[in-house]
Amino acid sequence: MAIAPQQIERQLPATFAALRDRNFRLFWTGQLISLVGTWMQSVAQGWLVLQLTNSALMLGLVGAASSLPILLLSYVGGMVADRTSKRHLLLVTQTASMLLAFALWGLVYSGVVQSWHVVAMALGLGTVLSFDIPVRQAFVVEMVGRQDLVNAIALNSSAFNAARIFGPALAGAVIASAGIANCFFFNGLSFLAVLAALALMDPRLLNGPGQAPRSGLREMREFLGAQRPLLLVLLLASVLSVFVLPYAVLMPLIARDVLGVGAAGYGMLMSATGVGALAGALTVATFGRRGSRSRWIFGSSAMVSAALLAFSFSRSFDLSLALLFFVGLGVVMQSTTSNSFLQLSVPDHLRGRIMALFGITFMGFTPLGNLVAGVTAHFLGAPAALGLGAGLAGATTLAVWLGIPRMRRLP
Repeated sequence: MAIAPQQIERQLPATFAALRDRNFRLFWTGQLISLVGTWMQSVAQGWLVLQLTNSALMLGLVGAASSLPILLLSYVGGMVADRTSKRHLLLVTQTASMLLAFALWGLVYSGVVQSWHVVAMALGLGTVLSFDIPVRQAFVVEMVGRQDLVNAIALNSSAFNAARIFGPALAGAVIASAGIANCFFFNGLSFLAVLAALALMDPRLLNGPGQAPRSGLREMREFLGAQRPLLLVLLLASVLSVFVLPYAVLMPLIARDVLGVGAAGYGMLMSATGVGALAGALTVATFGRRGSRSRWIFGSSAMVSAALLAFSFSRSFDLSLALLFFVGLGVVMQSTTSNSFLQLSVPDHLRGRIMALFGITFMGFTPLGNLVAGVTAHFLGAPAALGLGAGLAGATTLAVWLGIPRMRRLP
C-alpha cells in the first residue's frame, strides 16, 4: 500500500523536521543535486590551476579571486535580499552560476584555457555568490519559520557536506577517466535541479519578509553596538575563515607533494572532510537545541584547530584522512551553530544584512587567508602554512574563551 505524502511527513524523525515543509523539501533536494556539481568544479578547478601553473601562489590567488567579491559586495547583496523577492533573486543567481560553469567548460574543452581565465571565472562566481549567499541564508526562515530554523540550517549544511563527500570523489574519478572539462560541464547541468525546485515552489506557503528600514546602515550600527556577543561570534567566524579554511586551496599540493597521491587521492582527502562535515551537520540537526551554544561554538573551534595542526605534521595518507574528518566535523558544527545563533538573535527585516556580514566574515575574509597561506606555502611549504594557521586559530579561540566570560554564557 502506498504511503501518502502527509503520512511520510508525520513519520519524519526530529533530525529531519524541517523537511515536512514542501517548499523547503524541494529547495533542499535541488540544492543537494546542485552542490555535488559545485564540489566537482571546486576540486577540478584546483587541479586545473596546478596543471597550468604548478604554483602554490597561484592556487592562493584563484582562491582569493573567488572570495574577494564576497568581502566587497556581500553587504549590498544583503540589502537587496531584504528588499526584494528572495525566490526571484535566487533564480537569477543560480542561472548566472550555471552560465559561468558552462563557460569554463567551453574554455577547457576547447583547449584554450589559461590561468587568467580561471581567475576571471573565479571573480565572476564570487560576484554572484556575494548576492546568492545572504539571500539563500535569509530565505530559509521564509520557508520553515523560526520554529524549525535551527533544524533547517543544519539540514542545508548536511546537504552541502553530503555533496562534499561525493562531489570530490566523483571529480577525481572523472578527471582520471574522462578529462577535467567534464567536471565543469556536470556542474552546469546540476544547476537545473535547483532552478526546477525554485520554479515548483508554492509562493503562498512562504512567510512574507519583514519591512526594510529606511536607514539600513544606521540601524545596523545601533543594533550591533548593543549586541556584543553577535560581534564576537562574527569575529570567531572570521578567524576560521582566515586561518583554517585555506587548507582547501593547499590540498592539491599536500596530496601530490607531501602524501604522494594523485587526483583520486586528492578527491578522497576532500571527501574525508565532507564525511566529517556531514556528521557535524546531522549532529547539530539532532541535538542543536540542547546545551549552551557557547560550548558548541568554542568546543568545535578548538577541535578544528587541533585536528588541522595534527594534519600539518601527518605524512600518512590514512592518518590524514582521519584528521580531515575532524576538521570537517568541527568547521560545520561551529559555522552552523554560529549561523543559527545569529539568525535567531535578529529581527526579520535585518536578517539579510546580518547573513551578509556572516558571509563576509566566514567566506569574504578567505582571500586574505588564501593569499597568506599561498605565500607561506611558497616559502616554507604547505604543511608549515597549515600548521601556523591552525595554531593562530586555536590561540584566538582560547583567548576569547578565557578573556571574555560573557561568551561562555551564550543562550
